[in-house]
Amino acid sequence: MRNVILLNLFLLIFNFAAAQDDVSGLKKEIETLNNRIANLRHNFNSLEKAIDDIYWYNRVGDVAFIDKVTLTGPKPRVEKNPTAQGAGNPLKFQAYIFIPKGIDTGKKYPLLVLPHGGVHSNFNTYYDHIIRELMAQKYIIVAPEYRGSTGYGRGFYEKIDYGGLEVADTKASRDYMLENYEFIDKNRVGIFGWSHGGLISLMNVFDYPESYKVAYAGVPVSDLIARMGYKTQRYRELYSVDYHIGKSAYEDVNEYRRRSPAWNAHKLQTPLLIHTNTNDADVNVLEVEHLIKTLKAEGKKFEYEIYEDIPGGHAFDRIDTKKAKEVRLKVYKFLNGYLKPEQGFQNLRELENASYRGG
Repeated sequence: MRNVILLNLFLLIFNFAAAQDDVSGLKKEIETLNNRIANLRHNFNSLEKAIDDIYWYNRVGDVAFIDKVTLTGPKPRVEKNPTAQGAGNPLKFQAYIFIPKGIDTGKKYPLLVLPHGGVHSNFNTYYDHIIRELMAQKYIIVAPEYRGSTGYGRGFYEKIDYGGLEVADTKASRDYMLENYEFIDKNRVGIFGWSHGGLISLMNVFDYPESYKVAYAGVPVSDLIARMGYKTQRYRELYSVDYHIGKSAYEDVNEYRRRSPAWNAHKLQTPLLIHTNTNDADVNVLEVEHLIKTLKAEGKKFEYEIYEDIPGGHAFDRIDTKKAKEVRLKVYKFLNGYLKPEQGFQNLRELENASYRGG
């Protein structure tokens, strides 16, 4: 009887070990499959980006010289292999440049830096009507594809540093333009963006106040601590993954605070306009209200408007409605007051002619 019991025990242990091997093997297969799917997604993103780059010429090529340049920002914050050859080198990234056709390069023109939005996104032809409006006013534009942008492969995607070194990448694009284009007026440089691009715009003027004459932040991500509280776990994991911040807000609240405009408001020295919308389903108005209240508490001079339930939600002033165009006209007039473009819009008709009627 004892031998039978020992035999059954042995068989039980053997079967358990075999099952564990099967589970381990299955986990490896699933991990391999997930990696292949992720790589395939990035390949599709790169293809989509290449197609959209061609589309730029179709949408604004009649009014703008278009270029895409490669420059460098700070070295990555996280190195997968810090002892590998080339580790610690500055990060290479790309930026779009738009120059109005017909300008006199013997003159000086204002520069606007336009960082795109999205935790992982890119600058694309969603902005084509806005670029047309800016070309008509004779602005030079640089739009950086800062670290973490999509369409440049998985490695670049995983260099993301939200509210961190991407801010320095954006500043590097500003510096690149001044170093390489003599017809840009170094004393007339502004920055503006929406959502995550609004956060980058704010952090740029907070960290580099001497570099910008004016800033606009539309529906800006303003408080990452509050944001982690009302967003889903899937969204929070975009920040806590090991190649990004690596910790949740619960685990390192000060790191999320460091990356949040509302907690850096004391640094403001630059003329600033902020817009938000109460029905924004992406950036809850409470974030922007926190930023506004903090700026007021710090005694800062700035302008703002909280719009009530404007159709379009998060994109209320970037779409093609009359109300959106009216709000953009306000933004341009604010920027123009400091940057003095050659042909700044005076009314809505001029804006519509530039963007929707081809001249």
